[in-house]
Amino acid sequence: ILFSCISKLEYRGYDSIGIATYDNTINVKKGKGDIETVNENLNFEDMKGDLGIAHTRWASTGRPTDANAHPHMDNSQSVAVVHNGTLENYTDLKEELIEEGFTFKSTTDSEVIPNLIKKFMDEGKSLEDALRKTTEKLKGSYAIVAISKDEPDKLVATRKDSPLIVAYGEKGYFVASDTPAVLEYARDVIRPDECEVAVLTKEGIEIHDKNGENVKWESKYIDWTPEMAQKEGHPHFMIKEIIEQSEAVKNTLGQKANIQKIIDEIGDVKRICFVACGTSYHASITGKYLIESMAGIACDVVIASESKYTARTWDEDTLVIFISQSGETYDSRMALKEARKTSKTLAIVNVAGSAMTDEAEFVIQTQAGPEIGVAATKTYIAQLTAIYLFAGLLSKNSELIE
Repeated sequence: ILFSCISKLEYRGYDSIGIATYDNTINVKKGKGDIETVNENLNFEDMKGDLGIAHTRWASTGRPTDANAHPHMDNSQSVAVVHNGTLENYTDLKEELIEEGFTFKSTTDSEVIPNLIKKFMDEGKSLEDALRKTTEKLKGSYAIVAISKDEPDKLVATRKDSPLIVAYGEKGYFVASDTPAVLEYARDVIRPDECEVAVLTKEGIEIHDKNGENVKWESKYIDWTPEMAQKEGHPHFMIKEIIEQSEAVKNTLGQKANIQKIIDEIGDVKRICFVACGTSYHASITGKYLIESMAGIACDVVIASESKYTARTWDEDTLVIFISQSGETYDSRMALKEARKTSKTLAIVNVAGSAMTDEAEFVIQTQAGPEIGVAATKTYIAQLTAIYLFAGLLSKNSELIE
C-alpha cells in the first residue's frame, strides 16, 4: 500500500524514495533513483508491518544520495520521520544536538527532527508531545509524519506552511501531502489546521490543538475516482489530460449558477486584483483584459511572491482573486492570509478541500479532475472557463453571458 501511494506522487518530480515500516522494530529501506529501480534493488514488497511511512524526495538541502533519502531516523533507530518543507534554522539545531552527543548520517535539514523527537521522548514526553515540542524549535515550513517503536501503534503528523491531509477508508487511516496518493484507498479527507497534530491509531483519528485538546473535525468526500488519476491506456498523462480538456470545460461551465451567487454576495467592488503563480498567473492576465473590457472594473495582476508590495493598496472596496490548481501554492496562500485582513477574497481552485478553499471567503471550484502531468493543460483551460464566466456575469451583459 505504501509503495502504491508514493508511486502516485511520481508526477511531482523526485530524486529518491524510501519506506519505513514497524514490525517489532522499525525497518527502513531507501535509496537514490526512480521508484522502480530502487524497488528492484531493495525489494520493498517484503517489508512487513501494519504501520509505516513513505516518501519521495526532491533534493533541496543536501544532494540526492542514499543517505539523504527519507525516512530519517534518530541515533538510537527508534524514531522515523518523513518531512516536506525547508527548515531555516537546522544548522543551529544540528550544532546543538552534536554538542549533546548526537551524530548525523545525512546532510539534510530533516535529520534534526527525529533526533529532537527522541531527545524529548527521553525526557519523558509522549511521541505526540515530543513532536509538538520539536516544532516549537523549528523555523521554516514543514509537514512532518513520525513513528516510534516506543509507541508502536501510533502515527503522528503536523504541518506549517506545507500541505498535509488525513484520509480514511476501508483499508485504514492515511496521511499524505496530496490526494492522488491515497485515492485508491481513501476518499474521505480531513485537513488539519496549521500546528494541529493528527494522531492515527487502529482505533481511529484524533486531531489535537497546541494544548493537546481534541479538535472537532469534519471530513470532505473527494469525488475523484482512482481511475481519474491513472493513465487509462494513454502513453502518458499529458496526452490524456489534453484529451480531457473538453470535459473540463463542460463541467466548469456547470458552475454558472454558483458563480452568479458569489457575484451577488460580493456586491459592488471598485477594484479587482488577481494574485497567482506560474500558469495560473497567465490565466490571470487574461482575466484582467476580460474584466476591464467586459465589466469596466479596474484590474491588476500580481505574482504572488511579490504581492507584499501591493497589499497595502488593498482595501474594503477591493476584491482579491487567487488562482491555484492545487489550492496549496505557498506564496498565494501567504498573500491570501494578508488579503483577508482588508479585502474580499475569492479563490479559483481545482482541488476540493485544499487549504485555499478553507481560507478564502468565496470559492469557485473548477471541474478538471486530478491533473498529474507537470505542464498545465485541462486545469488551465478550466481556469480560463471560470474566469470567462465570472467576467461575463459580472458585466451583467446578457449577450456576453450567452
